[in-house]
Amino acid sequence: MTCNLNRLLQNQIKMRNIYCIAIMTLVLLGASSCASNKKMIYLQGAEELYKNPSEINRNYNLVIQADDQLAIYVNSSDKELIQPFNNLTLIGQGESVRQNGNNLDKTSYFVVNKDGYVDFPVFGRLKAAGKTVSEFSKEVQQRMIDENLITDATVTTKIMSFKVTILGDVKNPGTQTCSGERLTLLEAIGRAGDLNNSAIRQSVLIVREENNERVTYTVDLTSPESVFNSPAYYLKQNDVIYVQSNRSVKIKGSSGYLYWSLFGTGVGLITSITSLVFAITK
Repeated sequence: MTCNLNRLLQNQIKMRNIYCIAIMTLVLLGASSCASNKKMIYLQGAEELYKNPSEINRNYNLVIQADDQLAIYVNSSDKELIQPFNNLTLIGQGESVRQNGNNLDKTSYFVVNKDGYVDFPVFGRLKAAGKTVSEFSKEVQQRMIDENLITDATVTTKIMSFKVTILGDVKNPGTQTCSGERLTLLEAIGRAGDLNNSAIRQSVLIVREENNERVTYTVDLTSPESVFNSPAYYLKQNDVIYVQSNRSVKIKGSSGYLYWSLFGTGVGLITSITSLVFAITK
């Protein structure tokens, strides 16, 4: 009778231990899953920014570079005076065709040569590289007024070759063309269809050419401060964005990507639990 009672108590203790181990396993697996999910969430803590609002940096004016294609528009109340400056035959630099609804818009453009100059009608060679489009437009406009060519001239310049390239672990890598002058890093990622689950969000690389040098910036997409305070938040023409891949990933299933690291963690836990169970039930 005493032996049966002792055996029953031992079995109860063993079952309780197995139950505790099972609970611990679920907790550990849940913790691993939470840690992995946290690495995938953009702008963590951004909901707290309203407590300490910061001024929005709107310094996204594009600086003209060599090989840029510039559309330069001259306007005036006297259409005859602007004819030499807007004549496609005189410009002879190039022509860009864009789809606008059901119509095709043709826009003439000037190519900035390797020395940073454009050949502009009447004025000849004009220095463009290193200036913002606004600065260049004002200089051309002021010269027309000062030389009494067009006293009410207005000049608008637009970079027609504003494009960026996004490579690496994104859904739709490739080159993107921007019709305006403002394109953010987050917008470019959105245009690329977002990052894949396997992408490393903590170290997105941006390669930029400026002042005849190639510079790089690294942005942590999970950190609002890293994203919004980065000099690369507003992209510039010819920027290259590279998203690294987590090399521990790459089993593609019907519902998405499975992580080898999580798989290894699960196998390790199951092995440990099995060993403990065998040890307890001996």
